[in-house]
Amino acid sequence: MKLTGAEIVTEMLICEGIPYAIGIGGHGNLPLLDAFRRAGERLQVIMPRHEQAAVHMADGYFRVKGEPLAVFTSIGPGATNTAVGLATAYVDSIPLLQLIGETHTYMRGTGVLQEIERQRWSDLPAMLEPAVKRTWRIDDATQLPRAMAQALNTMRTGRPGPALITLPMDVQAQAVTFEAEFFRPQARRPHNRPAADAEALGQAAQLLAEAQRPVIVVGGGVVLSQAEAEIRQLAEHLGACVVSTMQGKGSFPEDHPLYAWHMGANATTCGNYMTVHADVLLAVGMRFADKATCSYLPGQSFSIPPTKLIHVDIDPYEIGKNYPVAVGIVGDAKAVLQGLVTTTGALVPPRSWQDAPYTQEITAKVTEWLASFQQWRESDRAPATMGRVIREVRRVLPAEAIVLTSSGNIQAQLFQEMPFTNPRTYLSAGGFSTMGWSYPAALGAKLAAPQLPVVAMVGDGDFLMTFQEIATAVQYGIPTVAVVLNNQGWQAIRDLQRLAFGDEAAFATMFEQKHQPLTPHIANAARAFGAHAVRISRPDEIAPALREALAQDGPAVVEIMVDTELGSSGGQAPGWWDVPIPGYYPERRTAYERDKSEELI
Repeated sequence: MKLTGAEIVTEMLICEGIPYAIGIGGHGNLPLLDAFRRAGERLQVIMPRHEQAAVHMADGYFRVKGEPLAVFTSIGPGATNTAVGLATAYVDSIPLLQLIGETHTYMRGTGVLQEIERQRWSDLPAMLEPAVKRTWRIDDATQLPRAMAQALNTMRTGRPGPALITLPMDVQAQAVTFEAEFFRPQARRPHNRPAADAEALGQAAQLLAEAQRPVIVVGGGVVLSQAEAEIRQLAEHLGACVVSTMQGKGSFPEDHPLYAWHMGANATTCGNYMTVHADVLLAVGMRFADKATCSYLPGQSFSIPPTKLIHVDIDPYEIGKNYPVAVGIVGDAKAVLQGLVTTTGALVPPRSWQDAPYTQEITAKVTEWLASFQQWRESDRAPATMGRVIREVRRVLPAEAIVLTSSGNIQAQLFQEMPFTNPRTYLSAGGFSTMGWSYPAALGAKLAAPQLPVVAMVGDGDFLMTFQEIATAVQYGIPTVAVVLNNQGWQAIRDLQRLAFGDEAAFATMFEQKHQPLTPHIANAARAFGAHAVRISRPDEIAPALREALAQDGPAVVEIMVDTELGSSGGQAPGWWDVPIPGYYPERRTAYERDKSEELI
């Protein structure tokens, strides 16, 4: 049958089972938008107020549903506006399909409206290529069926990530013959999970069976692979301690006796203690990034060596990138863990871990950590402390509720203090630490799970970056709740300045005019958009306000004026993070190099 390029894209999205295309129209994608219109209910179009938010919505949808969406933009700034969203998804390995309008093929290099062409004709995709898994540059509509099938395959398989297809304006309108069955995307992808070979599994299982202090580190790859059950089965068989990265949080019940929370610079003392003192470490689907490793300073998060590392990852690039391995396994987390459960089970019987000294040690360290911030969680002072807000929100929300954070103090403190027991209920912009992510991602999360409460917990600076998406939530009736902790500035950076240089060094981080706070009344502004909104400051107001917000049929905002005093305004920093400052940094670097030299000797 004869279809235009835009119709081919539309039909293949529908064939793939993608329910939503999120984006904004323009002169660069008119044929595509019209094809979407004619598809009717087979493909729902959602129009955000900014293209960055479109990508964040698709990102949040996938993190809950495990299924990707499509994002579409016009040419020029519409496409470049997606850069932050694509980079966030790319670093956290989130698949989505990005469709951008481009210059007519026969007009390339003339400098048409919104074309970038001074180095190479129609060069805008080059700006986005570092933030996507792969790019397909289209010259003719006959290329689209193959490109779409490859892109829909590539973004899902291996290490997932965003895929980008360019759609020149004339290609969208060009009619060509399309063989739908031949290019059916599902027929063009593998149907198995890459697993480990028997030798590697045997080596890893032997190390785990002999370990006296085994620790399993759960990364985002476990969530992507949906391997939560296998992690728990292996941990309980071995009596192994479990800790998680930010992207792995929630994939192991955080009230489990074997769980020691998190390791890293802004993590927990109990997690750091357990990973530093492990004799064998099984790391599954993690990158060993600087925040999780305390910038690789030995003895802070890890001691590798002498700890023996078993590293499992779908991406071979990650194996041995930052630490030497005793066993490196390239494979899908679920498939490899299933193999480890079987192989380890054949070597050692299930251990009685419930009352074992190692389990008691984990419990003691966790108890000590939880006690370290109780004063802020129980504080009755007004404005409320962030710790008290976190405690009240956790008390109100059911275990299955979905909570999102972006960047800043609330992200760090919630990571440290709020327990999650269900997979895919804690979502956060991890490796790119993107401000403005939480609220639009929460809209996507609610589309993915309309039956569940969805709450974005954000600072005021974070929220104001994508605040306009309240209009999107109102337009489409998406009942997501934003809990905005208003500390009237970039408090996380202000706290870092004060810790690094002293109180007098806090500079250009507060919203103020002539040394007086200058902050918008976010609740009033949200009401102007048509959302339910309230501003509060006292701890006893938090739970009632949140319950009322959750009961709304549409979007709601709970703005909480919080304490800005250093100590109550954010989480703890139990580990080191390599942020160079005069005088302090060289001393730390020298210590690091000395310790590394001693390790090598």
